[in-house]
Amino acid sequence: MNFIQANLTRLRALLGNRLFQILLFVVLGIFAYLMMYSNVKPEKVKIELLKPAEQTIRSTKTVEDTYKTEQEKEEITQQVADVYTLKKEYAQNKVDLIASIFDSALEVKKETSPEDPESAGKDENENNSSKTATPAEKTVMLKQKLTDEVNKEIPESVFLALVEADEDDLKISKDLTITAVNNVMSQRITAADVENAKKRAEEELKYTSLDNELKNASISLARNAIIQNVFFDKDKTEVQRTQAVETIEPIKILQGQIIVEEGQLIDREVYRQLELAGFLNNDKTVFPYLGLFLFLTLITGALYYYFYLSNNTEDRKVTQMLVFSLVLMLSLSVMKIFSLFSDLKYVDLGYYFPAAMAAMLIKNLLHERFAAAITIILGAFGTIIFNGDVSGNLDFSIGLYIMFSGLAAIIILSKKNFKTKILQAGLLLSVINVVLLFSILFIMDGNYSKMEYLFYMIAAIVSGVASSVLTIGLLPFFEAGFGILSSIKLLELSNPNHPLLRKILTEAPGTYHHSVMVANLADSACEAIEANGLLARVGSYYHDIGKTKRPQFFIENQMNIENPHDRLPSATSRDIIIAHVKDGAEMLLKCKMPQEIIDIAEQHHGTTLLKFFYHKALKQGEDVKEEEYRYYGPKAQTKEIAVIGIADSVEAAVRSMVHPTPEKIVELVEKIISDRMNDHQFDECDITMKELSVVKQSLCETLNGIFHSRIEYPEFPKLEQKVRP
Repeated sequence: MNFIQANLTRLRALLGNRLFQILLFVVLGIFAYLMMYSNVKPEKVKIELLKPAEQTIRSTKTVEDTYKTEQEKEEITQQVADVYTLKKEYAQNKVDLIASIFDSALEVKKETSPEDPESAGKDENENNSSKTATPAEKTVMLKQKLTDEVNKEIPESVFLALVEADEDDLKISKDLTITAVNNVMSQRITAADVENAKKRAEEELKYTSLDNELKNASISLARNAIIQNVFFDKDKTEVQRTQAVETIEPIKILQGQIIVEEGQLIDREVYRQLELAGFLNNDKTVFPYLGLFLFLTLITGALYYYFYLSNNTEDRKVTQMLVFSLVLMLSLSVMKIFSLFSDLKYVDLGYYFPAAMAAMLIKNLLHERFAAAITIILGAFGTIIFNGDVSGNLDFSIGLYIMFSGLAAIIILSKKNFKTKILQAGLLLSVINVVLLFSILFIMDGNYSKMEYLFYMIAAIVSGVASSVLTIGLLPFFEAGFGILSSIKLLELSNPNHPLLRKILTEAPGTYHHSVMVANLADSACEAIEANGLLARVGSYYHDIGKTKRPQFFIENQMNIENPHDRLPSATSRDIIIAHVKDGAEMLLKCKMPQEIIDIAEQHHGTTLLKFFYHKALKQGEDVKEEEYRYYGPKAQTKEIAVIGIADSVEAAVRSMVHPTPEKIVELVEKIISDRMNDHQFDECDITMKELSVVKQSLCETLNGIFHSRIEYPEFPKLEQKVRP
């Protein structure tokens, strides 16, 4: 155990696991707060009315300029003309009135005219006395047929002219007057145009062939009938003004908008905008600091809960939390250093930041889901730390760049990683970074020069390569410091030239072949249940390393030799077989192999029973106990070890079968898993019944592929060759 693990063990013993975990994330939150404190601190701006600005001031937020908006609304309201409505019914009403006056005059004419000649002889004296009427009497009769209002508006001379006129002339006058009134009233007549309209009607009647009295009467009636027919419509005017106002978009001071340039005079309008944007508020605000505190509290709380829900042991949880926190703090420190020197001429230094370093480290040290989590968090932190070139406290463009660059690295790295693969991933990531960065720049639609685009391209390439180089350089320190078995370390251990594997191959070749077969079975089965297949494969290579101490006592190495167990007592054979577990663990420990590999060698048999020698002892009449013929254990503590134990037994059993068929293989695998379940060998690991079913299916598929049945070709009798002539 190295010095870091030793110190962690002492500190955890002093504080307790739960308190230590909480304290770890509290320290992480405090560290992140200190790193980002200066980035959310409000900038002080010196502003004086009617004096030049000492610096270019951009709005830090988007605010509505209500004063300008109201001014715009007033201007557009004034531009909307008043709406006037034409009352078409007025013309018809006046035409009807004139027609009624003329019709009434015609009725008076009929009532006061003499009888027809046929009736002249009948009481002639009586008729003359009743039909004869003076003009004044006729006028009175006409007025009686009209309303008082009409009688007041029309002069007496008009009535007199109407009753004195000839009936035919009266009809002509009626038609001419109605036509003139209708022509004039069909046009729009405002209050100011009434007199001109009356003159138009008068001009139209002036040159008719009527006698003067009747003509003047017609003109008088026409002038009286011409009135205003266009009136101001308040409701329609308000509707149009409202519609015009609704088209006005609120005038806003946008975030990032330049309010005043350096050296520009701060006049009253600029001063008003600065006040609206909050630059004249001298009160110290705590909201940015409070917001950062809440943000970090949310993140650290979510991280703690995320690790708390994992199914790992407490020791494993603490190691994962500490590695995650250290990588996050390291990346945050590098971010801060880059931000302090971000005033380059052509490009933001933040884009040189190795955005995928943390993702690559965590994916190799822990798991890709933790790598995705740290990538998202660093993207959020990047929006705050690299905010020097934007107004406000958040630069979302660089945050997106960091986040998607890290996620791309996670996708690029395959499950079988090694150092050259990480370097290749860095080169590919550089290309992706260039495309990603240019897509962001194009979306932002900034006016960049060719030189700026060149520097951005260099930044993206440097970021990708630096991420892979730093990952390769830092991985050994984390692996050694925390005893972490990474995928890179596992691949190094799987090298056939490793001294221990060469030892197995040369000293126990049968065991080596058996280990390779178990590795294939365990790897595919673990992948099927989403366990660590690479760990299962490498662990299987070393699980029987203890057999190299006495290789001839194990059946797979007994080629063309007599089985030594035939001459040994059952107890002696038992001790030799069981000892290979202890011997293997000691050999691996002596060679400083990872603890996970040692655990596999020590636990793959659990506390199972050596049935063959136990039953042999019983047949020989020995007084033995079952416990004496069991492995010392412990039982499998992880899914990977449980699967390796099953694969180990299955491979040995199937190899001993004479003619393995798919049906026999399924029956055998089911029996081995059932026996281990009934023997409670899975009680101390978290493998489920469903996962055991998947393991059984995977093992059967792999074994059927290895021991597939071959076609037996029939033997044909040899035919005599015919000699050609």
